[in-house]
Amino acid sequence: MTIFEQVVGELTLGQILLSILIFAVFVGLAVLFQIFLVSLVRKLTRKTKTPLHEAILSVLRRPILAIILLAGLYLGLLYLPDEFVALSYLVKGLASVLSLLGIYSVVLLLHVTMRWYRRQVTAEKKDFGFSIRLLTACWIAMVVMAMWLAAVIVLAIWGLKVAPVATWLGEHGWRIVLIILLVALAAVSLGEIVPRVVVRTLTRRPGETEDEAKKRSITLSRVLVGAVQVFIFLIAIFMILSELGIDIAPILAGAGVVGIAIGFGAQSLVKDIVAGLFIILENQYRVGDWVKIADVEGLVEDVNLRRTVLRDFSGAVHTVPNGEIRVASNLTKEWSRVNMNVSVAYGEDLDHVISVINRVGRELADDPEWAPSILSPPQALGVDKLGDSGIEIKILGDTRPMRPWAIMRELRLRLKKAFDKEGIEIPWPHTKVYFGNSPYAKDSQDSAGGKHDPST
Repeated sequence: MTIFEQVVGELTLGQILLSILIFAVFVGLAVLFQIFLVSLVRKLTRKTKTPLHEAILSVLRRPILAIILLAGLYLGLLYLPDEFVALSYLVKGLASVLSLLGIYSVVLLLHVTMRWYRRQVTAEKKDFGFSIRLLTACWIAMVVMAMWLAAVIVLAIWGLKVAPVATWLGEHGWRIVLIILLVALAAVSLGEIVPRVVVRTLTRRPGETEDEAKKRSITLSRVLVGAVQVFIFLIAIFMILSELGIDIAPILAGAGVVGIAIGFGAQSLVKDIVAGLFIILENQYRVGDWVKIADVEGLVEDVNLRRTVLRDFSGAVHTVPNGEIRVASNLTKEWSRVNMNVSVAYGEDLDHVISVINRVGRELADDPEWAPSILSPPQALGVDKLGDSGIEIKILGDTRPMRPWAIMRELRLRLKKAFDKEGIEIPWPHTKVYFGNSPYAKDSQDSAGGKHDPST
């Protein structure tokens, strides 16, 4: 018997041709996938205007093509006779590779979808609650489960003893995977559905603008989504512990005791949460407002039950515990105000100065570029202070929220140009120095016709 006969046994030409035909059919399927599915995904991308389909296709095209071709080769080998000595090793090897490719494709699909969702949330700034962090935790758990499942499947294919592990996976593994998937789905769904429900059900208060209502809905959505997500995540942890055979009754009892101890030792935390609850319920301020709290002034970037995050003009981020807030000053609730002083020299005609200021304020309010931001034209209220070098005139005017600073900068620019054109002097610090006699003595001598010698 020749070496070829020892390797292939009684392998006939028909069996070889049948195997080649089966493999050729799957090659054709791979070509069809390459042509038709690619064009279908591109049509979906153009219709939905989202790059998700293209991203999924770009990363899964090669793994799916490899799965189709290897599946054809695997089925073709199954039609070969059992006398083929190398058949068992090839079949087991192909089955292992197909299993690993399948698991890898599923993990890669989840990764691409999660990355796309993360980019969408970051770009649109709608990360409500803990969606991204919960998804990251679920992703890590899914990767660990996938690696475990891949190892068990490969070992089982090669005939190694994995019966206890396989039995456990059959009874509990799929439940844990299902729990993780449901938690991830719930986290994403809450971040998408709750803000829309809040926007539709939230009633606008009298005098509240659309932007103000939007800020309030964003703040409420973040708090609601975050609280519900944490609750769901805790339930999922207890369910997974139960599937792992861990008795959760002592854990719950211990958690109750620890909760009581923490309640006594963390009174400041309870105080922060209670204060945060009233801040949100009373609508004291929202995300996007400019406030002054706890001697810190800045833009509200985030609010939850425990703390408020502010960013000031210099870009510094301040985290203020809600329990430390005694007085909350909201500078942009419903409307804001231009509040500024302008100094003029003592020798100027104040009636003329006030008329110029009011004229400039009306011109600014009538400007199409600035009119949408101005509720009432800035105008001179009157003399506010007799300063050391000039007379300060108070100017007030109402604006849209977050717009007074830009309007005041533009108003100062226009007032400077108008004062220069009208010949109105903007004072600077003056200092008069006298040597010898007092100014009153000098005035008396001058009025009497006498001469004044500063050296005396």
